[in-house]
Amino acid sequence: MTFTAVIAGCGNMSKGWLSALANHPLLKGRVQIVGLVDLHRATAEARAAEFGLSNITIGTDLDAVLAATKPDLLFDVVIPAARDEVVSTGLRHGCHVLSEKPMASTLAAGREMIAQAHAAGRVHAVVQNRRFISGVRRIRRLLESGALGELTALHCDFFVGAHFGGFREEMDNVLLLDMAIHTLDAARFMAGAAPTAVYCLENNPRGSWYGHGAAANAIFEFEEGVVFNYRGSWCAEGANTSWESAWRIIGTKGTLIWDGEENFDAKVAVDGSGLLREAASVEVPAPADIEQTHGHASVIAEFLDAIEQGRPPETAGNDNIKSLAMVFAAIESAKTRQRVTIAV
Repeated sequence: MTFTAVIAGCGNMSKGWLSALANHPLLKGRVQIVGLVDLHRATAEARAAEFGLSNITIGTDLDAVLAATKPDLLFDVVIPAARDEVVSTGLRHGCHVLSEKPMASTLAAGREMIAQAHAAGRVHAVVQNRRFISGVRRIRRLLESGALGELTALHCDFFVGAHFGGFREEMDNVLLLDMAIHTLDAARFMAGAAPTAVYCLENNPRGSWYGHGAAANAIFEFEEGVVFNYRGSWCAEGANTSWESAWRIIGTKGTLIWDGEENFDAKVAVDGSGLLREAASVEVPAPADIEQTHGHASVIAEFLDAIEQGRPPETAGNDNIKSLAMVFAAIESAKTRQRVTIAV
């Protein structure tokens, strides 16, 4: 089927959505854009012209545009501070809603979104596109295979000197709230385990061009005794990691090292004696479903598939709130300098 959709928020991020919808094989012909909404009408008009969208409704009032177009879907690409109201408005108009991350501005707001979606009988999901890249899904499959034994720890380094300008440079807790949620969600997905507690130290290093919280170090406890160590900075110049971070993942039999791009090095200990055991390489399997490795396009396609099939999407709000809970628990720990239990 072809879905009709309105996009709310026509800033730079909307270009990625519109490009995927128009050009990616997973999505081509599946969604018809019938409206664009932005607080600045000229921004929405420029985006419509850029993508050749004619005969659509353009406006600054989301309520009015949804009432006029009656779309199947609302794509929520607004800034995080506006998300709660936009999602509520979309669900009230009977739309299925796919939101940019983070899911909500507070855990309470996230719970309210879940309740609203359930009451409306509609799907609300979140764009956690990092879990839909090949490397993350390959690691999940390797861990599920048992080749590394039982998972004991994940270690992750994210160091990127990112000069965005705009709202990010004014946000509180900018690394944890706007970027780390991708990495935390990926860790939760790879581990296949729920987080239970965290201790976090957050700071804004000397020379930072961000207003608050451009760096963080966090130790997460997961179920089954798994530990996840996160070290990150958005103002680390000179030696950028991948946007997907650099990872070391340890099991009872061996270790996987991933550079966040194309390089995987998985080894397991072999029988022997002496202080250190010899290691043998193991293959990191290909993803089980290649269609789920196209990042943003795969998130949208999976969202559409779920609606058509009457099932929850992989990044449904009632699951994604667990990743949001990791972020807010880390922020709370950073404020209190205490270990914080994670509860959804």
